[in-house]
Amino acid sequence: MDRPVAPAAGPGAGNDCRPWRRRGMGRALPGALFAALCLASLMVGAGRMELAQLTTFSGEAWLTLTASRLPRLAAVVLTGAGLAVCGAVLQQILRNRFVEPATTGGLEAAKLGILVALTLLPGAGQGVRMVLAMAFCLAASLIFAVITARLRATVLVPVAGLMYGSVLGALAEFYAYSRNFLQGMQGWMLGDFSKVVQGSYEVVWLVLPVVAATYVFARRFTLIGMGAEVAASLGLGYRAMVVLGLVLVSATVAATVITVGAIPFVGLVVPNLVSLWRGDDLTRTLPMIAAGGAMLLLICDLLGRLIIWPYEVPVGLTGGGVGGLMFLFLILWGRR
Repeated sequence: MDRPVAPAAGPGAGNDCRPWRRRGMGRALPGALFAALCLASLMVGAGRMELAQLTTFSGEAWLTLTASRLPRLAAVVLTGAGLAVCGAVLQQILRNRFVEPATTGGLEAAKLGILVALTLLPGAGQGVRMVLAMAFCLAASLIFAVITARLRATVLVPVAGLMYGSVLGALAEFYAYSRNFLQGMQGWMLGDFSKVVQGSYEVVWLVLPVVAATYVFARRFTLIGMGAEVAASLGLGYRAMVVLGLVLVSATVAATVITVGAIPFVGLVVPNLVSLWRGDDLTRTLPMIAAGGAMLLLICDLLGRLIIWPYEVPVGLTGGGVGGLMFLFLILWGRR
């Protein structure tokens, strides 16, 4: 009998598993990059850490790891993820891609709230300062949402946000100047992770439940981005969701400003990059936005620690430089 002849291998034979391989590599590479950045953040610093001391869970290296490096890593990751998620939520609420807490007056309002807490309640702890910063940020965000609702052209929203933030910033500086606190305010408002140590950063863990709550309501925030009429026709309480989103944003901004200061561009660049890649559905893109914000801030923090090692450049400067260049690239690339 004639043996059956195997079909000839065509150009596409044996390639059925390639899409799965590419998809697996696409998921593994960001995870590997994030792990490498975390490891680099733990190992880079002015002081050396001996691996032999780490294995014994004692000594100066173990103290440096547990009291400084691990808290700093947690603060960087949580701050980057929280600011990126805040930017995505604000862009859906205001229906504009050029807004974030730094361009809508949120950071300036939180700064004013902290100044009020420091001057009127000097003995108050971080909890009281965070509550006042959150209240001021929420009030400022609600006022800005009312202002933007009256604007006919959405292109004017970023311009109105910059003007609104400038007014709040001027009020904060005048208040600090009248209380002889201007120099101190300029020092602690510049984003800096070098002061993060065990016992002084724990308030930033509030970002974790905020991000989780944002993911729970991600589909509703996506519907808000379609407008009030579309959201209402789908049975969604538009105003209630707007207030909830602003509360979550205010809590994140207050926690990050109290812990590390102001860091610009993270909430502006990362959501736009992810939106160009994966679209606007927050149920799919929110984990990517959070991871992207964490990785961007890890890169900026490592740059600040390596540029003039063993000294350190505040992450507010490196983040502003890297984020500004990335945003400029997005604008020029979008024009093409």
